[in-house]
Amino acid sequence: MKIDLIAGARPNFMKIAPLIMAIQKKQQAGSDIHFRLVHTGQHYDKNMSDNFFQQLGIPDPDVNLGAGGGTQAEQTARIMIGYEKLLMESPSDLCLVVGDVTSTMACSIVAKKQHIKVAHVEAGIRSGDMTMPEEINRMVTDSITDYFFTTSEVANNNLRKAGVNEGQIFFVGNTMIDTLLTQRASFIQPPLWKTLGLKEKEYIVMTLHRPANVDEEAQLQNLLCAIVDNARSLPLVFPVHPRTRKILEGLNIVAPNLHMTEPMTYLEFNYLVERAKAVITDSGGVTEETTVMGVPCMTLRNSTERPETVTEGTNELLGTSPSAIKPALDILFADSWKKGKVPEKWDGNTASRIVDILVSLQ
Repeated sequence: MKIDLIAGARPNFMKIAPLIMAIQKKQQAGSDIHFRLVHTGQHYDKNMSDNFFQQLGIPDPDVNLGAGGGTQAEQTARIMIGYEKLLMESPSDLCLVVGDVTSTMACSIVAKKQHIKVAHVEAGIRSGDMTMPEEINRMVTDSITDYFFTTSEVANNNLRKAGVNEGQIFFVGNTMIDTLLTQRASFIQPPLWKTLGLKEKEYIVMTLHRPANVDEEAQLQNLLCAIVDNARSLPLVFPVHPRTRKILEGLNIVAPNLHMTEPMTYLEFNYLVERAKAVITDSGGVTEETTVMGVPCMTLRNSTERPETVTEGTNELLGTSPSAIKPALDILFADSWKKGKVPEKWDGNTASRIVDILVSLQ
């Protein structure tokens, strides 16, 4: 079996790394399973892409489609054109996509039109928010997927409601957590730890990039001011996503405890998250990592495609109103934040389960 592993954006890399290791382990045991690593080039910033390959032990891509930046439609088109050309020259038996980025949807469409089966890792998750590009990517991908690998029973039920055959659904766990648990002992202290004089559980990590939070200057300014005003002078470490930086350039937000940095590598960022008093974010993946590491998490969104991080984990949905920030931080500083637990099958063995299933399907 020849499998195309599709990686395009930062969230993908953590999800494919354990799959590569699991496939290599199967190969060593004599299984006839092979992979071709296809990097679409959707994320082309070094800190958003190259460093992840190095730190997570991912081999150099066999193919880089070089999609680059541009609008959603421009990126989608370039990825589809590049991947179609690749499949026409050298077809695979299976296209395995992960997550919900543009590359996920684009490559699954191309593969299906080339009569190549599609496997979707992290299938079935839904936010219910059709303003999110990721929600559209998930729905389109799942509508043409053949094998659905899921992270939760909630995702399983979403697929059942959509009419997916039970035999196509495989509840395996979370490959992102495989990477987290594998790499946890290797987290790297970033230089700013000493520069800022950070101390464990005495700072807050922030990430913001969703359009609802950052596309309007007034909304972003109000959110940041509410966080700064209610953080009780704790340092706020804010690795700034490229799309957020463009908006921030038009604002003049300065506070002695607000420290905006360049995007960090995976090992540096999670070093900070693990030791933070809390994380304020609008990222779905970060809520999974904080849940497993037991770090309080506040999500500035009205819905989440990962409800288990709220019902079982350490995450709380605050919405996008700046007025929700003070009450949440008051609970945090009163040491009354919920403890949470790790969801079922988020145990570091998800990739092995997936590859075992793929081998059984040959």
